[in-house]
Amino acid sequence: MEGLLFLAHRIPFPPNKGDKIRSFNLLRHLSARYAIHLGAFVDDPDDWQYRDALKPYCASIKLLPLNPRRAKLASLVGLLSGEALTLPYYRNRELARWAHELAASGAVTRGLAFSSAMAQFMPAGLARRVLDMVDVDSDKWTQYAPTQRWPLSWLYAREGRKLAAWEARVAQDFDATLLVSHAEAALLQQRAPDAQHRIGAFENGVDADYFTPARDYPDPYPPGVQGVVFTGAMDYWPNVDAVSWFAERIFPAVRALVPGAQFTIVGSHPSDAVLELARQPGVVVTGSVPDVRPWLAHAACAVAPLRIARGVQNKVLEAMAMARPVVASAQAAEGIRAEAGRDFTLALGETEFAHAVVARLQTASSAAPARDCILAHYDWARNLSTIDPLFEQAAVAPPILETCPA
Repeated sequence: MEGLLFLAHRIPFPPNKGDKIRSFNLLRHLSARYAIHLGAFVDDPDDWQYRDALKPYCASIKLLPLNPRRAKLASLVGLLSGEALTLPYYRNRELARWAHELAASGAVTRGLAFSSAMAQFMPAGLARRVLDMVDVDSDKWTQYAPTQRWPLSWLYAREGRKLAAWEARVAQDFDATLLVSHAEAALLQQRAPDAQHRIGAFENGVDADYFTPARDYPDPYPPGVQGVVFTGAMDYWPNVDAVSWFAERIFPAVRALVPGAQFTIVGSHPSDAVLELARQPGVVVTGSVPDVRPWLAHAACAVAPLRIARGVQNKVLEAMAMARPVVASAQAAEGIRAEAGRDFTLALGETEFAHAVVARLQTASSAAPARDCILAHYDWARNLSTIDPLFEQAAVAPPILETCPA
């Protein structure tokens, strides 16, 4: 098989959080057609144990440590160079040298960069260079800015501008740039009009055999509790903001009407702010759990109260696959091929969110249409098959998704 250089900003295993779910499934899919040479950073010491799990999919593996604290300090170089801080955060001479040596030797003829930050390492001259940008990350920084005080508000606004310029530049440099949804692709097309014919999307998938309501799961909730669950990495600021907003501004109104309600925050590495929420009546923070499915299966509803979001929320897709009623904000629902009112409940604002959750708790039931939606639109094999021509032919435009159904 021909060699393919696969560069990822984070080791693509285990597939237990948004970016890793997408990168691992992409890696596994491409490994059936190419000899994969994987280069990635490891920013969590616990993830070093998973190197061997990637060997069946790779011809060679180059993993490099990334200390988030040191990387943040290194990123400040961007203030002097005038570039987005994201770029020096990941800059690494060893990875750059390794990638270019593979290309020079002919060991790789194609390349896939996963996230815009990894585009800086992709050698020129490969037969095909594809970028999976996933999200328009610059817009997320722009959303962060007004939520912070100076100087972070200035720094985040700057990052939004600088990273947007970088995203537009690499979209022009690569043969194809992919995003996670039609909405993300349309935004990048607006920002990089000269490259819009090379910008497209392929949707995420869900392992519906794994996330299935058809199995018996142990009930993790105490007797008499009506579970309201949020799942996600709890050191990720948009998730922290979401659960803080829900716990402090919405859940008290829910519990006043449904005293047996329990808001359970399920996810790894809870920040101090998240741990503090457990002081509130009816709020439980689990930290990392070996399996999120029991928490979903036995919940009366799942919530996705994100106020800052980009791309597609896997937490919403997984809850829908488990046939759980989902109450989601507009930001969390954006880009998902689902019909509000049928497949999930859309809630705008604190009062509407509280009323929607109470309604779900008072009429506890499964959400069969939600699972049907997942089976119809979020099959990994089907969605990934659309990108194969991008690596095989020299003049194939990326797949552009049709507008999501109303």
